[in-house]
Amino acid sequence: MFTGSIVALVTPFKDGEVDYDALAALIEFQITNGTNMILPCGTTGESSTLSHEEHDRVIEFVLEKVARRVPVIAGSGSNSTAEALRLTRHAKDAGADAALLITPYCNKPTQRGLYLHYECIAKEVDIPIIVYNVPGRTGVSISPDTVASLAKIPNIVAIKEASGSLEQVSQIISRCDITVLSGDDSLTFPIMSLGGKGVISVVANILPGPVSQMVTSFLEKDVEGARTLHYELYQMSKILFIETNPIPIKAALAMMGKIREEYRLPMCRMGDENRARLEKILREYELI
Repeated sequence: MFTGSIVALVTPFKDGEVDYDALAALIEFQITNGTNMILPCGTTGESSTLSHEEHDRVIEFVLEKVARRVPVIAGSGSNSTAEALRLTRHAKDAGADAALLITPYCNKPTQRGLYLHYECIAKEVDIPIIVYNVPGRTGVSISPDTVASLAKIPNIVAIKEASGSLEQVSQIISRCDITVLSGDDSLTFPIMSLGGKGVISVVANILPGPVSQMVTSFLEKDVEGARTLHYELYQMSKILFIETNPIPIKAALAMMGKIREEYRLPMCRMGDENRARLEKILREYELI
């Protein structure tokens, strides 16, 4: 089930509140252009600055608007196991198809602690769980051995790998049969070459069709077609991380007229030099 292009959807804001009209339009843009699954309330969705009430409502709203046309994966991670458990229970109760749980950030648990965190949630909530490894944001990396141990738990079904390490991906795939999804847009093609099955993508927020086509081409064994799209998307994959995600992708969507460029502190607007560089690339891709 967990293959293809999965968009890590932004959360648009308007005057300090979630902009549900813009969110609904983003959902339609994704589905119309071939995105395979939608993931609200991940790190790209600024989940860390959403209140619990907002987090719950965004998940419910996305499920309502998607209306089972594509699967919805709810971001439900936290550095507190109890909080992640509550968010994951809500995701299941709301009707999400799966939950994405980031490794606990800031408190830097040991490998044993990471295992116990995911084991606790998986045993308490009967929903497919995707582990999210992004050490650049959390300060801790889940080891391939820990992933292999977690893969023995029936409802831990996939891992979003955003360590930036192809060695890490190779070791995971060599140890177990868990589904590996790229968490770095620029590495999707290399990760799929190692056995990955798709991407949880930031770039898909603005280029859903090409990202989906690249992944589909690879899965259908059109490796040359996928490689061509990889290089066509590569420049965008790099510029959208010129500042901390989701600052550039929200700036890009705002330039395209799809959302207001609004963040919650400590996220803030891009610097002028980086903004000019982003605008230049968007014009080259004929997005503005």
